This record gives sequence, structure tokens and C-alpha cells, in this order.
Amino acid sequence: MREEEELKKHGPLALRLRPQNLDEFAGQKHLVAPGKPLRRLIESDVLSSLLFYGPPGTGKTTLAEIIAAKTNAAFVRVNAVSSSVSELRKIIDAARTRLVQNGQRTVLFIDEIHRFNKAQQDALLPAAEKGLVVLIGATTENPYFTINAPLLSRMRIFPFEPLSTEEITELLLRALLSPEARLETVNLTEEALEHLAVMANGDARAALNALELAAALAEVDDRGQKMVDLKLAEEAVQRRAVVYDRDGDAHYDVISAFIKSVRGSDPDAALFWLARMLEAGEDPLFIARRLVILASEDIGNADPHGLLVAVAAAQAVQMLGMPEGRISLAQATTYLAAAPKSNAAYLGIEEALALVKQSPGERVPLHLRDASYSGAKKLGYGKDYLYPHNYRGNFVVQNYLPEGMPRPKLYRPGSNGYERSIKERLARWEALRQRKGEKHD
Repeated sequence: MREEEELKKHGPLALRLRPQNLDEFAGQKHLVAPGKPLRRLIESDVLSSLLFYGPPGTGKTTLAEIIAAKTNAAFVRVNAVSSSVSELRKIIDAARTRLVQNGQRTVLFIDEIHRFNKAQQDALLPAAEKGLVVLIGATTENPYFTINAPLLSRMRIFPFEPLSTEEITELLLRALLSPEARLETVNLTEEALEHLAVMANGDARAALNALELAAALAEVDDRGQKMVDLKLAEEAVQRRAVVYDRDGDAHYDVISAFIKSVRGSDPDAALFWLARMLEAGEDPLFIARRLVILASEDIGNADPHGLLVAVAAAQAVQMLGMPEGRISLAQATTYLAAAPKSNAAYLGIEEALALVKQSPGERVPLHLRDASYSGAKKLGYGKDYLYPHNYRGNFVVQNYLPEGMPRPKLYRPGSNGYERSIKERLARWEALRQRKGEKHD
């Protein structure tokens, strides 16, 4: 207890300002806002074993401590790096004694639980299954890859997200007003506040540590006040501010330059603009989503692997977070920039949508209607439908459009990459249609 009291007085700012209840907790509104699933479990005191999965500084440890306090449970914290099977058994024995003698439950919080080996994870199984402990694990790694399936099946997984820039900003402003922070004489310029919030990259601990360092670097003026400007904020996070307004013209101009560089097949320029965005603290998932769009809009079937690469990069960013996610973004960016290009699929769906708006009520021909249910055949549904797999080359000439509609040319593949093969194949099928006398525009 003495150690905890001293740490609250002299420990890092992030420790001194650790929230004591759910209302003070920053971020993770999808989990702990009023009415959300985890909050309901905590407030109803019906907790089972939990797994908190997300990047550093998002409140996993803090929320575990709040849960223990809210439920009047004993709180035992273990770091998976330094723990052993024998230590776990002692903790579980103590939890059993506590439960039998005092009726008090034990919240066993294991930080970096993904670092436990199989034997350590297996040692937790009986206690978690019987309810001797409420096991709360925290991990920055994908639990489906790092936690044994038997233990994972006994835990409810709750994903933690990086705090938004707005949430970090609110946290910093709250810190300036908190007596525990002892920052009453510190003032921040708007530029400094924004820089600290953006550069934290969703990590509340990093933001508070940077604020504390910036305050320590600031000089006291004649009035006993300190002013933290952009220069001091840059020194605190050891990164210079990039001219980039996430809500203004620069945001849209830079992402536009990035997309146009990839579309224009210039990987060097694309990497430059990617670095510009990352250095400025742009949301990496925003960049990843734009790459997924581009993979279909500007590359399409000229290289069908482009979409797979883009989607995989987006998933990797979610799994890894930053800064490692930048590598996956760079891989996707260079692959897509160097890929053959085609916007035929994009143009095709735009023209199809325009056509549908002109003819919104066209009925489905009888032979194409669903004939899988009883009575469909009596209605003539599916009659005369030709199953393509019963024909040579898995192709047979038949009409797939509304009756009487001239065949539109919506998909016009180009000659780049794989679309060259698609174009040749479609040409062969079109020749067969012509020979059958099918009507055209």
C-alpha cells in the first residue's frame, strides 16, 4: 500500500491520472459506454473470464483494475514475461482460500498473456473453468494466433481500439485541470495540443507522458506560468510537425496525390505521399481503405491479386497497429502502383446503375427465376433453363437479360495484364452468340 501511495504521488503522469471508475475511463465507447455489453456485465457483477485485445495505451490494464474495484474483488496482477507455473499455482491456491474463507472473488489480470507458453496457459484452465478466479488477459497480439484454443474458448474477447484524436485531446485537457497532475501553471497552444494528440497515435499513455515531458521542458515566466508551444511539443515527442491538417485542404490534397500516384503507376511518388501521411499521424486504416477502393476501381481484373493484397494490408494494419502496419501499407502501395491498370469494372457498374434507373421495373425472365421450391415448376419458373456445365467449355448461348432488352456492353475489358485473357474469352463467347442470331445494339 505504501508503494502505491508513493507512486500516485511521484509516479509518471499516466499512473497518477489513472481513472478510478467507468465514467472517468477514456475511449472504448463501444465497450463501456452506458448500455454497451461489457459495461452491462460489469455493473450487473456477472463477470466471466475476459480477454482484452488491442494496441498499447488503450486502457486494458486500467479497465481490469476498475472491474476489480467495481466488483469488490481482490485484484492480482501478473506479468507474463516474468511469471512461472509455480507462481500461478500459488495465486490460484490463495484465490481458493480467499473465496472459501471470505467469500471474496479474485480478479487475476495477466498482462501480455500471449507470452505464456502452453504449460502456463494450461495451468490456468481449471481455475478459469471452475470460477476460482475471474481471469482477465491483455494482449497486443491476435489471440487466435497466440492463445491456446482451450483457454480461448473459456474467455470472452473484447477488442480495444486506439483512442481517437478527439479522445486524446479531451484527455490532455482534463490532465491540465487535474490536481493530481500538478500542471496548474502549464498552458498549451492549440498547435502544441494538436501535435501531442495526433502524434500519440491513439496511445493515451504516450500522450500523457509527452505532455509531462513538454511541461518539464517549458520555462517559467515572470508570472510563474509555463507555455508549451509547438516547438516544445515537437521536442517532447521527438517528431516534427508535418504541414498537414487532418480536417482541412492538406488532408484531401495529400490523399489525392497519393491515390493519383498509385493510379499513375509511380511507386516512388506513392511512397513519398504515404510517408507524408504517416508522419503527420493520418489514420492508417483510412489509407488502407482507400487502397482497397483503388484496387477495384483502377486495377480491377487487370490484376485480380491487387484486391487481395489491399484487403490483406488492411487486415494486417488492424492486427499489427502502428508502426509495424506501415510496412504492410508500403507493400500494398508499391504492388498496386506497379500493377497493370483497368477501370473497366468501375465503368461497368456505373453504366449498369444508370441503365437500371432508366428501366427499374424489368422483370426476370421465367427461365432465370428461382425454381428450387415446391410449386415453382407449375408457374413455369426455370423452364428451358440451360445449365452451362452440361455444355462444352461450360458455356451455352441463352438470354440472361430481361426479355426484349438489347444486350448492353457494360463490361469492356482492356488489354492490360489478365484482362487481355478475359477480353479474348469474352470475344469467343460473343462470336457464339452472333452465330446463334442473338440481337444486339
